[in-house]
Amino acid sequence: MTDNPPVGGQPAAPTPQPPVDPPAGSADAPEGPPARLWDRMRDDPQYAPEHLALEAVRRLGPEAEQWADRVRAGQPGISSDALADLAARKFVNLARLSGAVSGAAGLPGAVIDVGVLAWTQARMVLHIAAAYDVDPLHSDRATDLLVLQRVHKVAESARLALGVAAGRERADALFGLGGQRPLGRIMLQLGVRLAQMAGVRAAKRIVAKIVPGAAIVLGTWANSSATRDLAQRSRELYRPRGAALPGPRQP
Repeated sequence: MTDNPPVGGQPAAPTPQPPVDPPAGSADAPEGPPARLWDRMRDDPQYAPEHLALEAVRRLGPEAEQWADRVRAGQPGISSDALADLAARKFVNLARLSGAVSGAAGLPGAVIDVGVLAWTQARMVLHIAAAYDVDPLHSDRATDLLVLQRVHKVAESARLALGVAAGRERADALFGLGGQRPLGRIMLQLGVRLAQMAGVRAAKRIVAKIVPGAAIVLGTWANSSATRDLAQRSRELYRPRGAALPGPRQP
């Protein structure tokens, strides 16, 4: 997909370049959404969280399942709670690092940062699901992601929005959805939608990239706090009914 042409004779704002994807299955460093997903979200920012949730299940579900199987094989008898705690601690720690992935300033850097954070959180949710033997590849996990990340309040509206996003993916593949809209406006809308999904206010993320030194404070605190809260909600959803839920642990 190509960038929008200059508007009114002025050069268009540069499209942020997402980080290079690490090898599939790597969970030792913050990983951003794949380039194809960035293009899809840029072309359809209104449904960016839905596109991210659909792609996360497709791309990260197998990784989560393989991780759970690998840990269980190496630690026979490990409980589901202990496995979920491993996942939560790993991805809360990665969330702390995600604010420095892009290395870019201003709005483009803020958009990339919240996208990396939302993607990291989606990985965590799917890993916690796998820890409790809930299929991380099932399409219902995309619905779970949108409700857990508070993009939608109830599963019914999340499923409806996912259906719309999936239809727009198919239409984009056939006809293309990219319009002639100012890129700066698109990036702002995309940043707000991804920040909503990641549980971080867009203004904080933008300020963190513009004010020198603020990124360290706001990025570390906001990312880890939002991700820790999401981990607790994920445990509550996937843990078997009637089982006592351990209190939140500090990573």
